[in-house]
Formats: sequence, C-alpha cells, structure tokens
Amino acid sequence: MIEVKNLEYLYGPGTAFETKALDNINLTINDGEFIAIIGHTGSGKSTFIQHLNGLLKAHSGQILYNGKNIYDEDYDITAHRCKVGLVFQYPEYQLFETDVLTDVGFGPKNQGLSKEEIEKVSIKALEDVGMDEKYYKKSPFMLSGGQKKRAAIAGILAMNPEVLILDEPTAGLDPKGRDRILEKVSELHKERGITVIWVSHSMDDVARFAERIIVMNEGKVAYDGEPKEVFKNYIELEKMGLSAPQVTYILNDLKNKGFDVDDSLIDVEEVADEIYKCLI
Repeated sequence: MIEVKNLEYLYGPGTAFETKALDNINLTINDGEFIAIIGHTGSGKSTFIQHLNGLLKAHSGQILYNGKNIYDEDYDITAHRCKVGLVFQYPEYQLFETDVLTDVGFGPKNQGLSKEEIEKVSIKALEDVGMDEKYYKKSPFMLSGGQKKRAAIAGILAMNPEVLILDEPTAGLDPKGRDRILEKVSELHKERGITVIWVSHSMDDVARFAERIIVMNEGKVAYDGEPKEVFKNYIELEKMGLSAPQVTYILNDLKNKGFDVDDSLIDVEEVADEIYKCLI
C-alpha cells in the first residue's frame, strides 16, 4: 500500500519562477490495483509518479510505503526503488548496457544475486514481456521503439517489483505495438498481482484496461474513481484539456437524440450491445 499525505512539490523554490507542481495531494494506492493517471501536459503526472519511487523528494508531506515513511533517515530508498519500479516514457533513459540480456540483469546484479540467478530472472522477465530470444544479445539501441520499451519494462520486472509505474509506455508506438505492450502489462498485473500505476494520454486505452483513474489538473487531484464514474464528467474533463473515450461521445449523442441508452458504459462490447438495441 502507498499512502500519499499532504504532498507538495515546488519547481524553482525561492526564485521568481517558483511554481507549485504538486499541491496538497492526498490519496491511497491499494495493493494489486491497476491505476491510470491522466491529465494534460504540465498537470503534474510525471512529477507525481517520480515521487512514488523516491526519484524526487517532496518539499512537504509524506509518502508511506506499507506504513513506513520513505523520507525517514533510516529508510532504505535503494531497496524501495527495487520494490517500486519506474519505467520512463523514453526507454533510452534507462537502457545503457552492451546487450539486452546484460541490461535487464543490471538491477538483479545490484540486488546481490548470483550470476546464475541473474540470468534466470533476466530471461524470465524478457519472456514475460514477449521478447524473442534472438534479441537477447543485441544492443538495446538497435531495437525498434516497441522492443526498447519491452526491454525497459523487463529490466524493472527482473527486480521482482511489487509496484510497476509506467510513464506513457505506448508513446510513439503504432496501434498494434501499443496493444501488445498494454496487453502484456495487463497479463503481468493479473498473473503476478503487481500493482500497476500507468500514466497515459489515450482515453480509449484507459477505459479498456484501468480499474481506477486519477485525474490531475494544475498539480491537484481533480477526480479519483472507477473509469465509468470519472468519464461521466467528460464536459469538465474537456475544460481541463482532456477528453473521454469515443464510446462516451457516441452514447451521449444517441441519448441527446432521444434513444434510451446507458451513457455510463465504456466497455466496447457492452456499448455495441447498447447500440444494437437501438437498431431493433
């Protein structure tokens, strides 16, 4: 469990450019949740998730991981980053070794695992993200965008995290590559029971995969709830520079034209059934 209490963070503190990036954030992330964090550019999403694994330190407030304050002097922040793994939007930021297998094994190596254990957990992590064996000895910089993201995710999974944080993991990918990454993450969530915290700009993907949505706006939490409850507020979301899934607009258009439809639905198959009822 991650508890965030009265979290505040400033950019340029004490200068003429001081900006409050996070403003009194309070929320709890329960074990095993699949959460999407959405918000327009500059809303505080990336800044927030970098606090969760200790890359950034708040100017005030607390972050408790399983009841322990990560800002306490005796707290092992290095071990924390193994438990709460962060995959950056641009995988190049965390890929650096000579070949993929060595890169994925970097974290386990620093955890003190033996050479045999490192290879075992690294191969398992690469298999989990669907990376073909033919890429194991290739330079990570010779991979496609989608394969780089798989390698970056595998590097975090190899450390056996309890929480997986993904910052725009599908940015720059084609639709097929995007679906493959998200389906793999969803499988890992279900099979390993990993808590997933996922930053995304795609409302259709969020509606498809997330169990809970946190909407950030101007450094604050604007909405926090189940997808269908959050997307009911699509007009307010538009004012924040966001949108809703396409199916939300379709159902609302039908309702405005007099059709008796459930405009809270976001599952594509359920929406298709609802539309079909209007045609018979």
